[in-house]
Amino acid sequence: MSSHSESIIREPLITGENITYSQITNDVLRPVENKPTKAWWIGFTVSSIFAMLWVFAVSWTFWYGIGAWGLNKTVGWAWDITGFVWWVGIGHAGTLISAVLLLFRQNWRNSINRSAEAMTIFAVICAASYIVAHMGRPWMAVYSLPLPNQYTLWVNFNSPLIWDVFAISTYFSVSLVFWYTGLLPDIASIRDRATGIKRRIYSICSFGWAGSVKTWQRFETVSLILAGISTPLVLSVHTIVSMDFATSLEPGWHTTIFPPYFVAGAIFSGFAMVQTLLLVARKVLGLENYITMFHIESMNKIIILTGSIVGVAYLTEFFIAWYSGVEYEQYAFINRATGPYWWAYWSMMSCNVISPQLFWVKKWRTSIPFSWVLSIVVNIGMWFERFVIIVTSLHRDYIPSSWAMFQPTWVEVSIFIGSIGLFFTLFLLFIRVLPSVAMAEVKLLLKGASEQAKLEKIKHGHEDKSQVEFYKEALEKFDSVDLAKYGKI
Repeated sequence: MSSHSESIIREPLITGENITYSQITNDVLRPVENKPTKAWWIGFTVSSIFAMLWVFAVSWTFWYGIGAWGLNKTVGWAWDITGFVWWVGIGHAGTLISAVLLLFRQNWRNSINRSAEAMTIFAVICAASYIVAHMGRPWMAVYSLPLPNQYTLWVNFNSPLIWDVFAISTYFSVSLVFWYTGLLPDIASIRDRATGIKRRIYSICSFGWAGSVKTWQRFETVSLILAGISTPLVLSVHTIVSMDFATSLEPGWHTTIFPPYFVAGAIFSGFAMVQTLLLVARKVLGLENYITMFHIESMNKIIILTGSIVGVAYLTEFFIAWYSGVEYEQYAFINRATGPYWWAYWSMMSCNVISPQLFWVKKWRTSIPFSWVLSIVVNIGMWFERFVIIVTSLHRDYIPSSWAMFQPTWVEVSIFIGSIGLFFTLFLLFIRVLPSVAMAEVKLLLKGASEQAKLEKIKHGHEDKSQVEFYKEALEKFDSVDLAKYGKI
């Protein structure tokens, strides 16, 4: 719970005047209860077209086999595993924001956790589709699970790919339960305002939420338990994905730095995608008072941190290759930077290492257009990172006679672009039927962490003047604050 007495120098988490509990409900549920806007229809139409491209490309793969992809005898993993790892990484920010920040009592998560959690669910769905498509025979996917069957066919538990199945399925299940548990009080609010068939549907989905004290106590207890379970998953899931590579003997892969390196990169790309989605959603849905510049700047600071960690990991890889004295390892990294795929390597370095450092400048860190563009740049760079790790390590291995160049086919490119369309289609459907901001959690901040609560303290002269001036200066970056009213005090 948020304290009702918060320091004036803390930046507000809710802006605007005369904000009430009912207004928060109305503002958040407006996209759900009203007819879809023109902007929503445009976005949904475009993303649906790309989602249909995904359906067509995946169906083509199932019909003709994975020979339709540009795979060859050397590069057996290419765009498919690159896309898989990229989507798993994007799904990390939701659990981090929801679970880790909840355990650390970071109230700024309350406005962005719902959308980030939904983003996690949809990203994991996109990632899982790559694994099923890569099998070639999707009806055999059930045998990747350790379930008894009439053929007594069990999976190879020594295979890192099976570890992926366990990690992704566990991560998806826990994230889904965590997300839906947090939705219950908000679904009940929609239920109480709806009529007809919508009321019946939301009534079923709310699981009989009554809003009693005992219900809230159990809700908070379950949320903390799920947060405790989810927190290790943030570290374990991408650690296991990294073992797909680290447990091999391939030059450039066989390294112990991969687990922390992959986790940092996953959080890096995940927060970038949250920025990409929420910067548009806050404007289109009119949520500027609840997703403020403080939230945007905080996420940009995390992007700086994780981007710097990823940069250190890149340099550490080169150092390890040089220090090992293994000529194959040294060549793998020299080939990345100067070989045929040099353009992918330097795109990765520019997007992931250099561009996030621009956020050290406060003016750029608090600029919405700049933050949105850079968030896209980061995700482009993270895709190139996975491409560089996979393709450049495989296309030139120990035997020169096996060296080959990889070129994707239209099927692979279509599956990747289509998966992005599928992701945005699911997200747009989500904001149409469910609240994109956790109303119940945002309402906890109204009495202590909102701009109007702090303004009342200033008006009554309960705060030190130097702290008030510090607070006013901090508000200059907020695009949803009217500074004129402070000049009248």
